[in-house]
Amino acid sequence: MRFPGLICSTDELAAAERPVIIDCRFDLADTEWGRRGFRDHHIPGASYAHLDEDLSGEIVPGKTGRHPLPGRSKLVQRLQQWGVNNSSLVIAYDEGPGAHAARLWWLLRDLGHSNVAVLDGGFVRWTAESRPTTSRKVEPTTGQFQPHESLTRLVSADDILSDIQSHDVQDPLRRLHLVDARDPARFEGRTEPIDPVAGHIPGSECYFFGDNLGEDGGFDLVAIAKRFTSLRDDNLVCYCGSGVTAIHNILAIRLAGLDEPALYPGSWSEWITDATRPTKTS
Repeated sequence: MRFPGLICSTDELAAAERPVIIDCRFDLADTEWGRRGFRDHHIPGASYAHLDEDLSGEIVPGKTGRHPLPGRSKLVQRLQQWGVNNSSLVIAYDEGPGAHAARLWWLLRDLGHSNVAVLDGGFVRWTAESRPTTSRKVEPTTGQFQPHESLTRLVSADDILSDIQSHDVQDPLRRLHLVDARDPARFEGRTEPIDPVAGHIPGSECYFFGDNLGEDGGFDLVAIAKRFTSLRDDNLVCYCGSGVTAIHNILAIRLAGLDEPALYPGSWSEWITDATRPTKTS
């Protein structure tokens, strides 16, 4: 079954024919919270993906950010264990906001798999609608998924640094247009609850990922379209604290009908590992 959208409604998931469902619930403050929640109850047929263990690679102190991309072979093996084939429709969900589910959405597309969507409203909406849940863990038939040409774009710290050094931050000829998904307080450096250095990459703009959501906890498509209209730019680069919520903005920008931005996967937590890289506050 092929799915035409980037996000999936609860009705569409309920009607989908043999989807591969992946539960991506996670909490930075309690990294076992999502797994405990999955064991208690989850959408029937789902497998669990842990952000640190399954959707991220090994942290190298002083070099990588907090959530480096996983190795391709490791991720392919996990996808196969979850029952993913190249023909599979994959639906990713988390508690509701969609940032952790979007991480899996992007990773699959990085492996060339476009038939993947994020459940809009996540597990909160699913349960609020009294849809079925279970504590029973399934053992999927091992899939035969194999990667193909990537559907994503990446930018490195060196790419960004070279661009900054080549042009003044206000120079219209500057090649890269940086979009930061963190909240304004962290972007401006007024607070930093996670990383050892506060602030942002010079020349970037703050587009807090939480503003992509409506009061119901799902993607607000009307607001997203208005919000990102000014970002019609072939050189958009999304980043955040560690390369997770940046992808929420990538998904939102795609929902707005724009071309896909590049991801700086190391994001702020990688950028600040080198004290010679410039930073800015306010």
